[in-house]
Amino acid sequence: MSVAVVLFTSDLRVHDQPVLRAALDGAEEVVPLFVRDPGIAAAGFDAPNRRAFLADCLASLDTALSERGGRLVIRSGEPVEQVCRVVRESGARQVHVAAGVSRYATRREERLRTELTAAGATLTVHDAVVTAVPPGQLAPAGRDHFAVFTPYFRRWDETGRRAVTAAPGSVRVPRIGGEPLPARGAVEGVSPGLAEGGEEVARERLAAWLDDGIESYEDRHDDLAGDATSRLSPYLHFGCLSPVELVDRARRERGAGAAAFVRQLAWRDFHHQVLAARPASAWSDYRPRGDHWRTDAREISAWREGRTGYPVVDAAMRQLAYEGWMHNRGRLLVASFLTKTLYADWRVGARHFLDLLVDGDLANNQLNWQWTAGTGTDTRPNRVLNPLTQAKRFDAHGDYVRRWVPELAGVAGAAVHQPWLLDAQDRDRLGYPDPIVDLAEGRDRFFRARGLVFRR
Repeated sequence: MSVAVVLFTSDLRVHDQPVLRAALDGAEEVVPLFVRDPGIAAAGFDAPNRRAFLADCLASLDTALSERGGRLVIRSGEPVEQVCRVVRESGARQVHVAAGVSRYATRREERLRTELTAAGATLTVHDAVVTAVPPGQLAPAGRDHFAVFTPYFRRWDETGRRAVTAAPGSVRVPRIGGEPLPARGAVEGVSPGLAEGGEEVARERLAAWLDDGIESYEDRHDDLAGDATSRLSPYLHFGCLSPVELVDRARRERGAGAAAFVRQLAWRDFHHQVLAARPASAWSDYRPRGDHWRTDAREISAWREGRTGYPVVDAAMRQLAYEGWMHNRGRLLVASFLTKTLYADWRVGARHFLDLLVDGDLANNQLNWQWTAGTGTDTRPNRVLNPLTQAKRFDAHGDYVRRWVPELAGVAGAAVHQPWLLDAQDRDRLGYPDPIVDLAEGRDRFFRARGLVFRR
C-alpha cells in the first residue's frame, strides 16, 4: 500500500481541503496527523482560549474522519521530528501540508523538506488553503507585495481562484499509534463565554449567516449592540472553514452585504501577504514613526481590565475577557485608545489580544494593531478615534455598554457614555471610575510626539 501523510496545521477540516484531497489522490492510505507542538507554548502563543477551541476542532475533525472510515492521529513533540517518525513507521513517501506565512511556518517547511528528502520522501506545500489567494501571487510592478489595501483589493477581486472541492467519501488510514485527543475541559483559564469550536459548528454558523445575516452586513456590521457580524473569524483562524469556499458562497448571495463581507475576507488575505513578505512585522514596526511610547503601568492596567472610565472602551475590553472575542469596531476603538490616546506601544495591546483572542491570528492581529497605531499600512497613520464620537455613532442608545458594564446598567440612553456628567452622588453609587485621561490632552500629546500640530 502506498502511504501519504497529511500534516494538519491551520486547516482543520474535511470540506474544501486541498491538502487532504491531494494526499488521497496520490496514495492508497493516508495518515491524517496533527502534532501538538511545545514550541507554540514556548513562544507564548498557547493561550487557554485557543487551546480549548483547538480541542473542539480536533475532536470535530476526528469525528469527520471517522465517519469516512479514518481517524486523526495525534502526536506531541517537535513537528519535524514527529512527521519524520510517522513517515518511518508508516512507510510513507509523501507528506502534504498547507503553506504558512509566519517565519516559524516557513522555517518548519524548510526543515521538513530537508529531513524528508534525506529520508527518501517528498514534501508538497499547498497554497490557497489558509487564504483565498496565496501570499505572493499578487504584487505591484517592482515590489514583492502590496502595501496599500485598495489596489490590492482591485487585483484580488479580479483574480481567479481554485475550484471548491467536496469532502472525501472515504479515508483509509494504516495501523499507526497516536495519543488521545485533548479535552477542552482539561484547559484552565478559559473565558466563560468562549464559543464552541470545530468544523461541524462552523458550517452550521456559516449556513445561518448566509441565510440570515449577510444580506444586512453592509448596513449593520459596525453596530456594536446589534452584534451583526458573522463571528466566523475563529473558524477561519483554525481552518474549520475554507476562505475559498466562503468567498465563493458569499458571491453567490450577491448584494451589498455579500460584497462587504467578501471585502473583509480580502483584508485577511492582504495582511497575510504583508506578513509573508515582511515576517519581522509581527513584532517590529512596518513603517517606523520614531515613536517613544509611554509606559504607564496604571493606565495600561486600567485598559486591560476595562476600567478606563470610557464606557465603550471598557465594554469592549470586558467582552474580550468574557468571550475571548471582540466586535471588530470595538477592536478598532480600544486599539486607537491605547496607542493614540494613551500613546502606549502597540505591542502591549497585541500581546494582550493574543493572550485572550480565540481568533488570535499573527498576521491579522499584529498588522491590524500596526494599522491602528499608524506604524503599519494605514494611509492616514495619525488618525485618532474619539471614543465618545464612536460610541454615539455605533452604540447610539448605549445597549452595548449596558450589556458589558453592569455598573452602568441603570443609566438610561446615551447618557451612559458620559457617566462623569452625572451628579456626584449618582456617580459615587455607580462604583465606576472617572476617565483616566482627558481625550483632548491625550490627542494633543500624541500629535506632539509625532511632530504634528494639533488644531482644536
